[in-house]
Amino acid sequence: MNPHSEFSDPQALLTPRARAPKWLVALEAAVGTAVETAAALLVAVEVVILFAGVVSRYAFHRPLLWSDELASILFLWMAMLGAVVALRRGEHMRMTAIVGRVSPPVRAFLDMLAIAAALVFLALIVHPAYEFAHDEMVITTPALGISNAWRAAALPVGSALMLLIALIRLLEAGSWRLILGSLAVIAVGIGILLALQPVLFELDNENLLIFFVGIVALNVFAGVPIAFAFGLATYGYLAITTMIPMTAIVGRLDEGMSHLILLSVPLFVFLGLLIEMTGMARAMIGFLGNLLAHVRGGLHYVLVGSMYLVSGISGSKAADMAAIAPVLFPEMQRRGAKKGDLVALLSATGAQTETIPPSLVLLTIGSVTGVSIASLFTGGMLPAVVLGLTLCALVWWRYRNEDLSHARRASGTQILRSLLIAAPAIALPFVIRAAVVQGVATATEVSTIGIAYSIIAGLLIYRQFDWRRLLPMLVETASLSGAILLIIGAATGMAWSLTQSGFSQDLAAAMAAMPGGKAGFIAVSILAFIILGSVLEGIPAIVLFGPLLFPIAKQMGVHEVHYAMIVILSMGIGLFAPPFGVGYYAACAIGRTNPSEGIRPIAGYMLALVAGLILVAAVPWISIGFLKK
Repeated sequence: MNPHSEFSDPQALLTPRARAPKWLVALEAAVGTAVETAAALLVAVEVVILFAGVVSRYAFHRPLLWSDELASILFLWMAMLGAVVALRRGEHMRMTAIVGRVSPPVRAFLDMLAIAAALVFLALIVHPAYEFAHDEMVITTPALGISNAWRAAALPVGSALMLLIALIRLLEAGSWRLILGSLAVIAVGIGILLALQPVLFELDNENLLIFFVGIVALNVFAGVPIAFAFGLATYGYLAITTMIPMTAIVGRLDEGMSHLILLSVPLFVFLGLLIEMTGMARAMIGFLGNLLAHVRGGLHYVLVGSMYLVSGISGSKAADMAAIAPVLFPEMQRRGAKKGDLVALLSATGAQTETIPPSLVLLTIGSVTGVSIASLFTGGMLPAVVLGLTLCALVWWRYRNEDLSHARRASGTQILRSLLIAAPAIALPFVIRAAVVQGVATATEVSTIGIAYSIIAGLLIYRQFDWRRLLPMLVETASLSGAILLIIGAATGMAWSLTQSGFSQDLAAAMAAMPGGKAGFIAVSILAFIILGSVLEGIPAIVLFGPLLFPIAKQMGVHEVHYAMIVILSMGIGLFAPPFGVGYYAACAIGRTNPSEGIRPIAGYMLALVAGLILVAAVPWISIGFLKK
């Protein structure tokens, strides 16, 4: 199962025409292989450099002053090359809820339009990216003493490679009629905006609706990858309605992708893949199964508990679900559970566990709002428990009459043995979270320790380590990380544009005047982020609206950690609730189930999640009760 399928439909953009010239196919393969190899190597080097820094600091008490700086330089290269890999593999996040429902000819055109839109944005940004990198030549890095252009060069190089891949994809994937038609639609749109430039230049915040609502919505619903939809809207807004140079977009892209906290993103993604490959996830599930399999609805409780344990580490909800469902679903079906109910509960647990550290959404909130990562890690554990309990209550009601005649109760010896086997695996997620919360290590440092721990456990304890999977896992890590980081960069540019326009002050005033005070603000936030979660996914929505709304929440007297939990859970419900929540369709794909079969059972689970969310929102202690005073 592709871990990005909750965000995209890769095959819609990947399948080349049989009549594509052989030289074009060979060029695409050569470029793709070279970029994938370089990106995978950069991920591996990042892990080695950061782990060496941790060992030097904690074991020898001699920090490597250059390690973080070198890791930061290589990180931007990894992110940009990972974005190239994601584009080649069709794994950039895009909304396909509407695209997937139209007729095949219309879908073919929209898929072509998505590639063309990415190509146009990249063509517009390549030269400003080069200028930005050129300007960075005069800056010298403090530890290594080299020109910062070595780091900034990743932006024009990555943009140029993505432009090449997009062009090849455009030529491979469709007829000349589709190619010219999609480019013509974009050209007409640009022509209209240019013709209206004198009028738009005189407008005030109405331009924000035109570009950041209208153009973004048109692109997102047409299936254009979200990063490029954000980028096109921001470029258009700045180019047509302001005098700001286009290098500002590249600067914000660089700023958004280069935050030190985000160094942990690829490391946690790789760690999640290691946990699955080494059999650690299966060991955790095996123990919970032995413990609860004989209880009515027991395997459903195991599903909820397993998602709690493994969630948040891989960086992909689909990867979390894919690690658990194949182990549990066959036995659950033998006990009479219907496929629709299984995928419904799987989706609900995906939403329930969004706040569990080290969730990439938590790391993103910390990077864009300045909220303490340790506080977010502490605050995220109990809200997920509350939502898990509401799900378990519904499971108890639905399965209170389950036939257990075929269920076998595990003996105490079997339970103890499975616990001993699973103990190293169960300990890892809690050690990671405790280390960050207690301030023992940063999220980046603890992720490298987790990787080393997983490798040792896989080799020596579980004796399950497939070296042949290592390169594909590194490539997969680079691809997912590049897709995430490009969205963060593009959304940072859009958020900066909104701030420059004065919109943030207007929004603060409007939200402060909301009837109902703090309760009204929280209620509107829940509704807004459920909608945003179903359309934009968690990370882009957070990057775009977090810097605007978190200061308002603070003004309204809402604790920032409490507000973070409300926002994340709301977006999770939106992400996994049909008909637009694409996480639901990922669960259906993993469970090999027709989406229509899960619609009825998921309604109850979503109501249970909403009840839990209301409880979390109404009782701040659930989110902040364990924070250090």
